[in-house]
Amino acid sequence: MAIQNISFIKYNASKGINTLRGLVMNVKLIKYTHQPEKMVAVAARLCYSPAGVDGLMKDMTDEESEKLVRFVIKSGHLSTTEHISFTFGIEGVSRALTHQLVRHRLASFNQQSQRYVKFQEGLEYIIPPSIRDNPDAKKKFEALVSESHRLYKDLLDIGIEAEDARYILPNASESKILVTMNGRELMHFFTVRCCNRAQWEIRDMAITMLKQVKRVAPVIFEKAGPNCLRMPCPEGKFKCGDSPKASDFNP
Repeated sequence: MAIQNISFIKYNASKGINTLRGLVMNVKLIKYTHQPEKMVAVAARLCYSPAGVDGLMKDMTDEESEKLVRFVIKSGHLSTTEHISFTFGIEGVSRALTHQLVRHRLASFNQQSQRYVKFQEGLEYIIPPSIRDNPDAKKKFEALVSESHRLYKDLLDIGIEAEDARYILPNASESKILVTMNGRELMHFFTVRCCNRAQWEIRDMAITMLKQVKRVAPVIFEKAGPNCLRMPCPEGKFKCGDSPKASDFNP
């Protein structure tokens, strides 16, 4: 389950030419709760011990913290993981991906605006591998996105506002987005989007995110990923037949 090498097409509107270059989406964990596993353990300690607020952080070893975290995760007491958050900066993804991403409503998003940002000199598009690897499909794809760029710039040049010119830009348009989720929502996100039945682009992004949070909170996310890592696949007749291994999601 290696991350796809995604191709981008960049149309230079002033020169009227395309340049195709291979890039990989950029996903970066840029901020997260300090000592996230200790924070989850503190929340659990409040629930299961007589300790007062002032004493919650005292005398808790790393071993005790890990034990508490594993206990609450296994027991399904996931409200404790809502006290931690993770923020990712993401670029090199399509509008098709971000439209799926913002359906995860228990999260915060800020996205590069096509209303306020004018792509006068060029705009990048994601080319799906199935199109990239098919010469005829690739040629037709490039021709269409090139034409959309030319028309987009023409509209701007005659005074059409970017918020209206953007209506002709396709789902393939590259986008940048800032995403913050708490621990519980992230686990749900990984369950849904790391599954082989998820759309390929958002699945690749989710796997990258999971590998990154495992570096800073390995106990919390040690069993995170699609349902089939923890139980029989719930997809029934739609199951992929090629279930991933836990090691596929290791950093």
